[in-house]
Amino acid sequence: MTDPDKYFSANKALWNNKTDVHMKSAFYSLDEFKAGGTSLNPVEVRELGDVNGKKLLHLQCHFGMDTLSWARLGAVTTGLDFSDKAINAAKKIASEMGVDCRFVCCNVYDTGLHISDKFDIVFTSYGTIGWLPDLSKWAAEIVQRLKPGGIFYMVDFHPVVWMFDDEFSYFKYSYFNTGEPIEEEKTGTYADRDAALKDKEYGWNHSISDILNALIEAGLTINFFNEHAESPYECFSNMVKTGEGAYQIAGMENKIPMLYSIKASYGR
Repeated sequence: MTDPDKYFSANKALWNNKTDVHMKSAFYSLDEFKAGGTSLNPVEVRELGDVNGKKLLHLQCHFGMDTLSWARLGAVTTGLDFSDKAINAAKKIASEMGVDCRFVCCNVYDTGLHISDKFDIVFTSYGTIGWLPDLSKWAAEIVQRLKPGGIFYMVDFHPVVWMFDDEFSYFKYSYFNTGEPIEEEKTGTYADRDAALKDKEYGWNHSISDILNALIEAGLTINFFNEHAESPYECFSNMVKTGEGAYQIAGMENKIPMLYSIKASYGR
């Protein structure tokens, strides 16, 4: 694989460009959030459980809404993202809301160079690891930041979803990580399909076995692995509403998983 720094630089510019659009979008509903809403979904709140008084590290946090939501539930939170524009926005939002959160700008692979604390919980969610070529490095950073007895929790879109073309009409991409990035030129963004954005992005598909084995080999014990038929977001084309805050791909309802979630423990 070519030097990944090239891909990280392009993706950082991509997410810097997305930040302003996302903050103004109905998808994120930032004004409602500031007024007391939450960005968390029932699945992660239920599965992760009580976070009150616990130190929580949120990897790839974008502009920090989930980080702030966990803080509102009593966690002592730190959010990390490689987009400087998103992190600056997160700091500003936290200040406006009067919520005490720490935000750090760096690549997730460099977490240990910027954060030395140990945490009760490391959290990541929805569209994160597809931007990373090597899950072994990612898992190693997670373990380094956990206290003995700490918990790693993630919820993300299922790898099957990333195999399809944008219209979900055929399998376009391999289920497996080939090593080389998937290069695409995208217009708009999932939060605003009509936004005046046109960016090149680079991503990697990861199989379930790659994800689980990276975590296990880093020293984590898998507590559960769940697959979910519905997405809480209407973020893909050709979706239908199947319940309150629940969406599936039209014509594939209850046939493919939309999400998976993992809870793993470190040490004792």
